[in-house]
Amino acid sequence: MATSMVKLMLFSALILLSLQAVVSVTPLHFQHPLDPLTKQEISLVQTIVQNKYPSSSNRLSFHYIGLDEPEKDAILKWESIKPTVITVPRKALAIVIINSQTHEILIDLKARRIVSDNIHSGNGFPTLSVDEQVVAIELPLKYGPFIESVNKRGLNLSEVVCSTFTMGWFGETKDRRTVRVECFMKESSPNIWVRPISGLTMVVDLELMKIVQYHDGGIIPVPTADNTEYRFSHQNPPFGPRQHSLATHQPQGPGFQINGHSISWANWKFHIGFDPRAGIVISLASIYDLEKHKSRRVLYKGYISELFVPYQDPTDDFYYKTFFDAGEFGFGLSTVSLVPNRDCPSNAQFLDTYVHAADGTPLLIKNAICVFEQYGSIMWRHTETGIPNESFEETRTEVNLVVRTVVTVGNYDNIIDWEFKTSGSIKPSIALSGILEIKGVDIKHKSEIKSDQHGILVSANSIGVYHDHFYIYHLDLDIDGVANSFEKTSLKTVRVTDGSSKRKSYWTTEVETAKTENDAKIILGLSPGELSVVNPNKKTSVGNDVGYRLIPAIPAHPLLTDDDYPQIRGAFTNFNVWVTPYNRTEKWAGGLYVDHSHGDDTLAVWTKKNRDINNKDIVLWHVVGIHHVPAQEDFPIMPLLSTAFELRPTNFFERNPVLKTLSPPDVQWPGCPK
Repeated sequence: MATSMVKLMLFSALILLSLQAVVSVTPLHFQHPLDPLTKQEISLVQTIVQNKYPSSSNRLSFHYIGLDEPEKDAILKWESIKPTVITVPRKALAIVIINSQTHEILIDLKARRIVSDNIHSGNGFPTLSVDEQVVAIELPLKYGPFIESVNKRGLNLSEVVCSTFTMGWFGETKDRRTVRVECFMKESSPNIWVRPISGLTMVVDLELMKIVQYHDGGIIPVPTADNTEYRFSHQNPPFGPRQHSLATHQPQGPGFQINGHSISWANWKFHIGFDPRAGIVISLASIYDLEKHKSRRVLYKGYISELFVPYQDPTDDFYYKTFFDAGEFGFGLSTVSLVPNRDCPSNAQFLDTYVHAADGTPLLIKNAICVFEQYGSIMWRHTETGIPNESFEETRTEVNLVVRTVVTVGNYDNIIDWEFKTSGSIKPSIALSGILEIKGVDIKHKSEIKSDQHGILVSANSIGVYHDHFYIYHLDLDIDGVANSFEKTSLKTVRVTDGSSKRKSYWTTEVETAKTENDAKIILGLSPGELSVVNPNKKTSVGNDVGYRLIPAIPAHPLLTDDDYPQIRGAFTNFNVWVTPYNRTEKWAGGLYVDHSHGDDTLAVWTKKNRDINNKDIVLWHVVGIHHVPAQEDFPIMPLLSTAFELRPTNFFERNPVLKTLSPPDVQWPGCPK
């Protein structure tokens, strides 16, 4: 009996040790299936790929390592059951260039094996790696013709720094992985972007890692460093305007909870993911309905799918500057650490994340995302003066939850916010700061301009070039379920002709449900007044379809011709609103391979199928744009330039969902009167 007990105890101990070993090497249990890849998982991908393609016999570089998103049905099932041990497959997609061939390698992280390994044979190349760009920008400093050009201009080579710029596609039948390299002066100011060494053309072949094209078009003055310093530690008084201290005090602590990457706040629950290409991803956003006593799904997944930043200077020095920041440089790879008490307020909490280096090594981005509550707005109010001998005011303070990240791609900083309101609205917003793209010119005053300089003279010898910023959001709305429709409500004028009223006209609404993708392509300003995603299978008590309305950003439309090569690649900006049926593979509006792409794998191409979108699982795509005509106030560094849109409940609730929401209690500060 004792022997049997000992054997049983030993067997139990072995089982326990085995389970501990599994957990320690494959930390896949108890994590959300949409969590971004962990440090250990990225390392596992690196190891598996390198084992198959040893570096001793292969040239290998990782250009994307991200979560291969599980099937939506599996995620929704997991969300409804919440098992303690994950049942959803956990896979990673690695896009790797091996001996100049692009491999799409799908890896089962739990089984630790390669599921598939396909070679990309179409147009375009993967996202650039930071590592190869670092190598490329050092090449000019050892290149004889460039050194001669620097000396000819009387510049100090030790004060020169360079940067890479993608080259796009302009009808070439054969492409190589090439970038343009431009150089700047850092002497007397770190504001390199406003001090270009203009007139030089340098093309680097990233496979050969050498300069394959060079041309010196002549000496153009480098703009002065005067008044370009933006570091406080290097600035001199006077300072101003003066700003007084402002503190956020939460004596009861934050009103939100963070459990891994899942957020609970007020009546909202959602998940924060992260992708090396998209950056921040918001998923599974649901709001608690106080009257129905349940959480109701609003947004399955939302993220910025692509950016398009075409500059409007067609000259040799600038024509190629038509950037796709997510697909070419990686919005996630370009995410920067947030500065506490500056980028985010004192009451913020932070999330870290991991991306990858070109060799597959995990790289930590500390404080990549912050979450905080924001006070001070009015939720609702009314002053009543219409009751005889009685007047009163009722007002409620609004507290919102903000999820923020900052992405810096070269000279521009993108501040990305997702704001959640207790009223049910979600407000994504974008704010731009950073530094203008400057073209050096031999002009110091506007009166000297004799031809179109394709921008504004913002300082002596400095043209701020005209350009656009287009962001396209992927918004997979699931309003009370996956089967949704897209409604277009037009406002139309009706003339009174039958003498039934002293009025001669009024306006009313006309609702149309989009049947196919073509029906849903909207150019704002020329389109219906109201755009909504509704669930035709769910009704309010008075019979309205439950839904959410898109309140768009100020519309910006592309001004390039449809046959211009950059616009062919950026054709997803041709409409401000698109709707497609859900397709797990249709993630990137500009295509999977954007560098040197030909525009043959974009949202504009997918929707040519004109698929059915009525009462289906659909995805709303919204293009947010800014036409940027620079001004002197944007120089030498820009104050925020922002735009936003709103997803607002429309007949989703039976009535105002914050009717009985109280304002937060007043906080008495020491020394303040009661």
